[in-house]
Amino acid sequence: MVSYFAGIVSSALSFIFVVFAIGALGYLVGGIKVKGIELGTAGVLLVALIWGVVIHYIPSFNIGEKTITLYSAGIKGNFGIVSNIGTALFVTAVGLIAGPKFFRSFNKSTLAYIVLGILIIAIGAFTAVIFAILDKNCSAAMAVGLLTGGLTSTPGFSAGKEMVQGTPFEADVTAGYGIAYLFGVLGVVLFVQILPKILKVNMEEERANFHAANQITIPEPKGNLTAMDPFGFFAFFLAVALGCLIGAIKIPKINFSLGNSGGCLIGGLIVGHFAHLGKIDCRIKKETLNFMRELGLVLFLIGAGVPGGVNFIDKFRWTYFLYGAVMTLVPMIVGYIIARYVFKLSILNNLGAITGGMTSTPALGTLIATAGTDEVSAAYAATYPFALVSIVLAAKIIIMVA
Repeated sequence: MVSYFAGIVSSALSFIFVVFAIGALGYLVGGIKVKGIELGTAGVLLVALIWGVVIHYIPSFNIGEKTITLYSAGIKGNFGIVSNIGTALFVTAVGLIAGPKFFRSFNKSTLAYIVLGILIIAIGAFTAVIFAILDKNCSAAMAVGLLTGGLTSTPGFSAGKEMVQGTPFEADVTAGYGIAYLFGVLGVVLFVQILPKILKVNMEEERANFHAANQITIPEPKGNLTAMDPFGFFAFFLAVALGCLIGAIKIPKINFSLGNSGGCLIGGLIVGHFAHLGKIDCRIKKETLNFMRELGLVLFLIGAGVPGGVNFIDKFRWTYFLYGAVMTLVPMIVGYIIARYVFKLSILNNLGAITGGMTSTPALGTLIATAGTDEVSAAYAATYPFALVSIVLAAKIIIMVA
């Protein structure tokens, strides 16, 4: 009987079960409202992080004579795949949604997005260097880990690890990323919800003004086009494949590439802009894009959250957690102030640019729900690539000079 029960438990704790159980529990947690504030999809991240912490302390247990393994190198690798697929789905959907208007809407605000993307990362990097100088126990590698975790930037994290690969400091980058990641996600997610309430923003009025200011005529493709499938999967998969090719292009000497996240965003923007490939219709229904965006976000949070929970424990110190929190808050708040008072951006464009400058995928999902329109993704899409390039370069520079 014990052996039979052990077999059921072992099957129930399979990788597929864990992924979907985290998703289900995460939505339950995310749906809890406290004074009108909720975590939403970020609740999935919280549950994933908790699961990562639990399996760090209880990697396996015994039922009778059977050992039930909760975590292994193979599972960790699988979560990496889940995260990568989720990222590709999410940013491609964002690119496809923003694509029809993105290249047709270049104006003076575009310069603001470029400056904000670079400036937010520069402020975060400066903060990281200050902490590395003031705290002798905080290595440059740890500072980079905290910075990339605080800004939830996987490409920046990868660049930092690459710089110290094979050295004892490689573990510092990983641990720092895990320590700062939780606040990095939740901090921006809560910021985009709480700030409009503090400012008593009339969201319905702001949304109407936003749509009026961003109204752009999108031309219909000429000639008769043929749809490959009823859901637009051909166009979506084409955008992902194109994005992966773009992301794989490396700039020599500085060894920089956009990676799958940046590449898929560009791929989505391109396919969304042209809307056809020869006589093939590449327009995708809004419902399909919304579904892909949400599914991608959930998979990303699960895939990144579980390993993040494990890494959260390694080398944890409260001072490091506070450093990471500062690296999240200072760039975000300063960026908001500059966007509002220097560039005079509306609240929706402002917060969209902040989520892009902070490279925060979950926060964009929350902002779309808060704003009630997915067109805020255009500001995210305009800011994100410049922030992405900046964080990768910043991670390399900090380790080289610190």
